[in-house]
Amino acid sequence: MELIKLNLEIPYEKAGAEKPESAAQLVCYLQQPQNMPVPRPAVVICPGGGYRYTSSRESESIAMQYLAAGMQAFVLYYNCAPAVFPCALLELAKSVSIVRSHATEWNIDPEKILVAGFSAGGHLAASLGCFWNQSFVYEPLGLLAEDIRPNGNILCYPVITSGEFAHRGSFNELCRGLDQEKYLKLTSLEKQAGTQNPPTFIWHTNEDQAVPVENSFLYTAALRKAKVPVEFHMYAHGWHGLSLANEETKCDKDGELPKVQSWMGLSITWIKDLGREY
Repeated sequence: MELIKLNLEIPYEKAGAEKPESAAQLVCYLQQPQNMPVPRPAVVICPGGGYRYTSSRESESIAMQYLAAGMQAFVLYYNCAPAVFPCALLELAKSVSIVRSHATEWNIDPEKILVAGFSAGGHLAASLGCFWNQSFVYEPLGLLAEDIRPNGNILCYPVITSGEFAHRGSFNELCRGLDQEKYLKLTSLEKQAGTQNPPTFIWHTNEDQAVPVENSFLYTAALRKAKVPVEFHMYAHGWHGLSLANEETKCDKDGELPKVQSWMGLSITWIKDLGREY
């Protein structure tokens, strides 16, 4: 495996945003070409953390699972508070463009570049799914919409809505200091999903009290209305932030749930079926 760390250069000011104090970083976990005779899918991972930080439990451990499944994996450590919308979205868009521009070198199928996200990172991943074709995202980066288009989304207990079932902390950080009426509506993604969205895999737990499962219900319904292929799994038990739900990623004695662990294998099968199924 080759490990590459890239600090992202983003012209935030062109999007009317203040430049964060630190650079976002894209960490690339790459299998050597001789071990991959055909181009493989790539997964760009956005850890959660309520737009306050990026969780270490939802980063490298996830990348290793996709790497072991024969994919190239990437983790984006995006800027959080005090950075606000659309800073992280620009960073994710740039990351996807980097992966796509290196597709030949890194033995990646440019039509199988997926973005996965956890909790607030799920909101970020879904935001790119909703907004990749919007000029306020690609034009400041000097890119084309097709350069930043995700071919799929994998959303793990995602923050979606700013409405009744919102995770208020995430939206407080994301929209701090902005026009609340405008940006809370813009970033409530069940209102933005449409035919532009890529095929989407979602999982959540019924017992999640931090980010209620209604977030995933609302987004799934919006994707279905737009006739976007969506696969949704709801597990009966488990709290928020389970990550892999195994010994490696648990943060207390209740964080190891064998049934919930199945989501990773399901998502890998889903990725491999993209293009055949749709």
